[in-house]
Amino acid sequence: MRRKERPLTVHDLNQLLLICSLVLLVAVAAVRISSRSGLPSLLLYLGIGIAMGQDGIGNVTFNNAELTQVIGYAALVVILAEGGLGTKWKEIKPALPAAAVLSLAGIAVSVGVTAAGAHYLVGLEWRQALIIGAVVSSTDAAAVFSVLRKVPLPSRVTGILEAESGFNDAPVVILVVAFSTAGPVEHWYVLIAEIALELAIGAAIGLAVGWLGAYGLRHVALPASGLYPIAVMAIAVAAYAAGAMAHGSGFLAVYLAAMVLGNAKLPHWPATRGFAEGLGWIAQIGMFVLLGLLVTPHDLLDDTWPAIVIGLILTMVARPLGVIASLLPFRMPWQEKALMSWAGLRGAVPIILATIPMVNGVDESQRIFNIVFVLVVVYTLIQGPTLPWLARKLSLGDSSGAADLGIESAPLERLRGHLLSVAIPKGSRMHGVEVGELRMPAGAAVTLVVRNGESFVPQPTTVLQRGDELLVVATDPVRDAAERRLRAVGQGGKLAGWLGTAGHEGHTPEWRGNHR
Repeated sequence: MRRKERPLTVHDLNQLLLICSLVLLVAVAAVRISSRSGLPSLLLYLGIGIAMGQDGIGNVTFNNAELTQVIGYAALVVILAEGGLGTKWKEIKPALPAAAVLSLAGIAVSVGVTAAGAHYLVGLEWRQALIIGAVVSSTDAAAVFSVLRKVPLPSRVTGILEAESGFNDAPVVILVVAFSTAGPVEHWYVLIAEIALELAIGAAIGLAVGWLGAYGLRHVALPASGLYPIAVMAIAVAAYAAGAMAHGSGFLAVYLAAMVLGNAKLPHWPATRGFAEGLGWIAQIGMFVLLGLLVTPHDLLDDTWPAIVIGLILTMVARPLGVIASLLPFRMPWQEKALMSWAGLRGAVPIILATIPMVNGVDESQRIFNIVFVLVVVYTLIQGPTLPWLARKLSLGDSSGAADLGIESAPLERLRGHLLSVAIPKGSRMHGVEVGELRMPAGAAVTLVVRNGESFVPQPTTVLQRGDELLVVATDPVRDAAERRLRAVGQGGKLAGWLGTAGHEGHTPEWRGNHR
């Protein structure tokens, strides 16, 4: 007799909320453990999901690959948006040509070499081998953003790796879908033309949506500061939807739109950045926990050695060949190429892409998923913690430069002015500078200083200290000049004008604030 389903009650909802809250608290604690131990947080989140799964203490049975794919796509959109918002245009601009070539030619080399190894050494059929080669060729944006921003690498290396992780998801998704479709695989030139068209459509839509969104946010004052973060994320997600509906690359569209928004001078930027980071963490935690639930640990044993072999081919042969072939025209030092070969970090994206053949009913799709899962876990455990060590061995550490100022802008609509809230960090060279030595432009002035919880009106001879918070009032015409001057002093001290840090964009950190 079929059991009658019980309707969802308030008690059930309370239990669900309690479980979700506990999972988030454990995941937040895992972030702390990750930062102290050097282990990638990806592994800890996956471990939480596995512990809750059918072989763990939670004994939760979950095998819905289609739902996992949908949620994974949504989480990836948020992660790419957060990464784009944090990407500085002045750092990524010189790296765009190399990143574009690495995202296309490098992917082609990696797919071909990895697929050949999976076919001849592991014994997979060509379709399965090509799917695995395409799936694992994509570097993971979440892993790259979280690891690289903790490693003091040269800006060119960081720019190339971040741009590559934002760009290469699009062609890889197209390849995985093409290889997972029933029937013969299309000719290579058809795939290349399809990839080029989808990338062009996605890029055009992403740039257009990002520019229009930034223009609107700069010229429409919202009634509450808390609406700006929501509006920015909504615009980025809209770029993905528009790109996908236009049969373009939605992933490239959301990344480019977020990058345009992140480098525009928007109001309340620090709050927006913090909101995006919070959403990014939630997306990563939810995505990794769900992937941990989907896997069945006792089924992974038979596919462990094939995964290790394919991972060796990918890490030691395919990735280095792709990097060398792609960056050959750019004449980069071998140390940078070696680091980028090792820094092809994988994360949840390959595991999400491995659900595509499962949804499409490809033969041996469960084995493909298991191999990809083991490969990602093992080589993330190896590559992530060793990346800072390798950077030091290759003498690629970049510890130069003073700490940037934290500045937030709020528009004063009726007064046609702006309030700039300036936080002086520990590494800023503004420490020890007198207020009068800031040499602010006419129309801008430091009106308040908060020090050790107490506020006072400064004199021209007031000496600024680390940890101070300044309130600067500037009129519309000099607002940008005032910010550039503050940035320059923060980088060069009181002699900024004579040290080549006069405040123009070529010598100052990127500013994100409001421009009217």
